[in-house]
Amino acid sequence: MSFADYLREQTAADREFLLAAPIIQDALAARLSRERYVSFLVQAYHHVRHTVPLLMAVGARVGDRRPWLQQQILHYLEEEAGHEQWVLNDIEAAGGDRQAASASLPNVETDAMVAYAWDVVNRRNAVGFFGMVHVLEGTSVALAAQAAQTIRQSLGLPAHAFSYLTSHGELDQQHLQQLRGILDRLSDAEDQAAVLECTRAMYWLYGQMFRGIDRAASDPTRGSTRSAA
Repeated sequence: MSFADYLREQTAADREFLLAAPIIQDALAARLSRERYVSFLVQAYHHVRHTVPLLMAVGARVGDRRPWLQQQILHYLEEEAGHEQWVLNDIEAAGGDRQAASASLPNVETDAMVAYAWDVVNRRNAVGFFGMVHVLEGTSVALAAQAAQTIRQSLGLPAHAFSYLTSHGELDQQHLQQLRGILDRLSDAEDQAAVLECTRAMYWLYGQMFRGIDRAASDPTRGSTRSAA
């Protein structure tokens, strides 16, 4: 069995936890309000804006032992640059406040997910970061296009309010093939273990990020802004 197939098999239950998040189920069932959609986009902005810095950090840490992986990371960097602006564009098109979103603090669940990713890169085995890539891109392919169409039809929002979801649904199809090639080339047992550990953690953390959107909506203290990036 290839490592990519093994990874998917071993994390099937973790993936189901993520997909069972109420906001995901409501999005697919056309029960999502505009406010919850915008709230999702705000949290997406807070983790997407870290994608390029994280990839750069991974590229700097994989070292000479994996020069082939550095080339793959460069390809990812070219395609991921500027995606946080797509999210802000969608927030504005959906009737949200672009400036308020970019100045806001992330929910604690989103903050924890990003912090874990940075910890993997800076303190553990940076190759483990591809577990996060596996979770985010696999979820996008499975849900993004379907969710975008359902939300758009139910809320009557314009197509340009869904550039993040629709573009990622298409782009991540290509990325999943690239990722599979990377995973199946990881022959080192420590690298494989790091990816598996990160994948399991990210399914849980990403699931909590989605659940945290509704938690924060009932929190009267939310709405704080950050003083620094």
